[in-house]
Amino acid sequence: MLMISSLSLSSNCLSEKIALKKYRRGIKRGCIQRPKILPAATRDGFGLRVFVLSDLHTDYPENMAWVRSLSTRRHKKDVLLVAGDVAEIYENFVLTMSLLKERFEYVFYIPGNHDLWCRWEREDLDSIEKLNKLLDASRQLGIETNPVAIDGLGIVPLFSWYHESFDREENISGIRIPSLDMACKDFHACKWPGNLSNRDTSLALCFDAMNEKNQHTVKQIQRTCSQIITFSHFVPRQELCPEKRMLFYPNLPKIIGSDWLEDRIRSIHGIKDSSSACHVFGHTHFCWDAIVDGIR
Repeated sequence: MLMISSLSLSSNCLSEKIALKKYRRGIKRGCIQRPKILPAATRDGFGLRVFVLSDLHTDYPENMAWVRSLSTRRHKKDVLLVAGDVAEIYENFVLTMSLLKERFEYVFYIPGNHDLWCRWEREDLDSIEKLNKLLDASRQLGIETNPVAIDGLGIVPLFSWYHESFDREENISGIRIPSLDMACKDFHACKWPGNLSNRDTSLALCFDAMNEKNQHTVKQIQRTCSQIITFSHFVPRQELCPEKRMLFYPNLPKIIGSDWLEDRIRSIHGIKDSSSACHVFGHTHFCWDAIVDGIR
């Protein structure tokens, strides 16, 4: 039996432990009907446990202290998925991932936008070079950044980046809304080669193409694994974000997700309902649990 759980970084994120094979799906008025959520800290002795984290932002000392506070014994046989935004400062990234690897048997990582900020890097280093720097450091620490099968469970990290055309909801009118340039530091803190830009779909396409090298491994996982978890930093569907009228920054959907990410996920899990299909994402800082077209 596979257990998937979330480690709580703040008081408004509930720890979760859900038996996927016992999960019953049903939607009523936009709500997911599900069995009682058990605390992630409890053990029942059944099989592999998978924990998920995102947006640790350990450049903040209190968040680094939280990572240090995680048990060095409780999770020695567990799997951890880290869905991006670990730290902007490279040394903090390495320290954070080292601490997590000391606590979990398997740690998987996919980069987020904050990880690729270059404000503390040398001037000639761009965000693609920093990406490679983080992936190299991860490999040296024993962190998985490619698809791996563990005891019949396939885990597939997915590279992605957002594009503005992902947002298909009508814009909010009648109020002054800051531009993306003003609201999103990515436009200034990331540095891209000349052929890539946040202004179009080039970054979303570039990051999606990074997944192609793993296609052979993904196909093997599809053939041999009874359950598959994919994970990304960015959001695959706009339904996984509150409506604009509920958002402090109504243009948030323009900088959160990718249509190519959704296509990539569907190519792995299929287009029909599957009790074994699960995708994890971060970035928005909203705690979210839903089933959309058969994928949890």
